[in-house]
Amino acid sequence: MSVVEILKKLVSYPTITPKECDIYTYIKNLLPDFEALSFNKNEVKNLFLYKVYGDLPKNTSLDNLMHLCFAGHVDVVPAGEGWGSDPFVPMLKDNKIYGRGTQDMKGGIAGFLDALMQNTYKITEPKIISILLTSDEEGVGVDGTRYVLEELKKINLLPHFAIVAEPTSSQEFGDTIKIGRRGSINGVLRILGKQGHVAYPEKCINPVEVLGERLGMLAGVNLDNGDEFFAPSKLVITDIRGGMEVVNVTPNDLKIMFNVRNSTLTTKESVEKYLIDTLKGIDYHLELKQSSYPFRSLKDGFLVKNFQEILQNLVGKEVKLSTSGGTSDARFFAQHQIEVIEFGVINDKIHSIDECVEIKELELLSQVFLQIIQKFLGVENAKSNFNEGR
Repeated sequence: MSVVEILKKLVSYPTITPKECDIYTYIKNLLPDFEALSFNKNEVKNLFLYKVYGDLPKNTSLDNLMHLCFAGHVDVVPAGEGWGSDPFVPMLKDNKIYGRGTQDMKGGIAGFLDALMQNTYKITEPKIISILLTSDEEGVGVDGTRYVLEELKKINLLPHFAIVAEPTSSQEFGDTIKIGRRGSINGVLRILGKQGHVAYPEKCINPVEVLGERLGMLAGVNLDNGDEFFAPSKLVITDIRGGMEVVNVTPNDLKIMFNVRNSTLTTKESVEKYLIDTLKGIDYHLELKQSSYPFRSLKDGFLVKNFQEILQNLVGKEVKLSTSGGTSDARFFAQHQIEVIEFGVINDKIHSIDECVEIKELELLSQVFLQIIQKFLGVENAKSNFNEGR
């Protein structure tokens, strides 16, 4: 079975968040020698598959073995209207596969499933390779990967390394690896005033005027200078509103909503301090919530170093190490001090009408994953069967 056939089958399951549609049964059947654990919570179904490679000595605990995990989400966003074909009936055209999830991220899942099916090498030192799949990534993400990792910790099965097969390539396959992500801090600021008649401004406290020129110290301000890996943490105002949409009454308060995609150089506490200093002398109420935390894997870590080498040899280009974009499930691995990166196909069609992926990208992705498996297992000089009988 080829990576193309695997992806076609995965796309045929209409797994709109949080539906799983029994796709896990198909995946488990592809890897019958993997142990399967289910971690379901509320409406979300999660699957964890793992296999011990090599001979496991008696009385050896699994938590003593090096452990590599491939992770992904089977759920997809709704298809929307205007597709050229049924989004859940995969179509091959011009060397591309069309269908919802082909890029984000059933293509990535197909890539590592195909690589694991190819990997038949025997090793002496026992190691674990696993797969963690969730149906709750495009949603709130509460009962998915985060929950599974908490449960794996309880049974000493947390991995040491994790590869999240999100579509990370930008212009060409293999040009970008995500080695981290910015955090996200949401804020609601209320500037308090006193409502009144516009003809008697001396009897009012107009919160718009109170804020005045200090708005420029909030809107779009950089809270740090960034570094080699992260862009500056910027305070971005997303909404401002106050008053009753009339011309003769001043507002009682002014509500400002904002977000900070923060690097490791800025924290929730430092954002709060900046706002306290900036708004000194103003009556206000502030709510801050950190929805995700920034993280970054080391440049000389096992995954980053080996992915750079593999991609240099395979596609012949320097790879950009990026922390851009929104949040992903990689953040949950980082919270457990697991070395994690994200790598996958080009992301130019994610969440869009007529989402599609090139077949060549899928084949290259499978080869990349197979080679990292070989390096992890210590058989990096093994001959790949990628071009043999495919």
